[in-house]
Amino acid sequence: MKRIGARAHDFGTLPAAELASRLAANGLCCAQLALNKAIAGLNLKPGELNPGLAWQIGEAFRSHGVQIAVLGCYINPVNPDDAARGELLRFFKDHLRFVGDMGGSLVGLETGTPNVDYAIDPETGSEATFQALVRSISELVETAEACGAKVAVEAVTTHTISTPQKMKRLIDEIRSPAMVVIHDPVNLINAENHQDEARYIEEPFQLYGDRIAVIHAKDYTVKDGEYRQVATGLGQMDYSRLCGLIKETKPGISVLLEDSGPDTIETCHAHIAKHWPV
Repeated sequence: MKRIGARAHDFGTLPAAELASRLAANGLCCAQLALNKAIAGLNLKPGELNPGLAWQIGEAFRSHGVQIAVLGCYINPVNPDDAARGELLRFFKDHLRFVGDMGGSLVGLETGTPNVDYAIDPETGSEATFQALVRSISELVETAEACGAKVAVEAVTTHTISTPQKMKRLIDEIRSPAMVVIHDPVNLINAENHQDEARYIEEPFQLYGDRIAVIHAKDYTVKDGEYRQVATGLGQMDYSRLCGLIKETKPGISVLLEDSGPDTIETCHAHIAKHWPV
């Protein structure tokens, strides 16, 4: 029941079939696919994704037994420039419309910051920014519902949704099964709160476990007050706790490695296997 995958672009920017073959050769059965980052020759803009291209990419992955667990489209949904945000939402909706042609259903994004550069911003935690996010996610969810797809939202400590409580509030505001969650514990941890690591691993399962659709797996270190994200098995996170929760409450869920690649994949596999409950 253990399903391990990765971000496809961590294994190169290649033709779809070659990339899928490389993932499969590294023991990965699923992937998060960001089209413009991972597929050689693509620089898609709003309106350019289409059923034929989506089918070709999906077929290349299917032929190597690799599921497209998440189609990544990491736009900034709270960009304060109305025109730019509109184009970003349009691009995301393209992914929602055609993810089914690739054999998937989830399109993933983070929740952004209220400036055009996607930079850390003091207004990120404001009520105005939260409400701007609600408007954007509501618009995306409307398209997702019409297409039979799902908007998969990921929290980050420096973004609009920065804690499990804020994610729960967003779920309650949106009130649609077409919004689900990518749970990445490391994204919720920083140099200031890492002593409460267990909370950030467990609380999402307690608050909205029914909405967790994918797990992101990476690791982190804190040394001399400096926080750093690293590949799974190269840091200090309690993987026994995370793997136990996954096996108990989310059998068969896609666990997607981040910050890993061909040089670290064996370490990542071994670390998860070591901590996976028997």
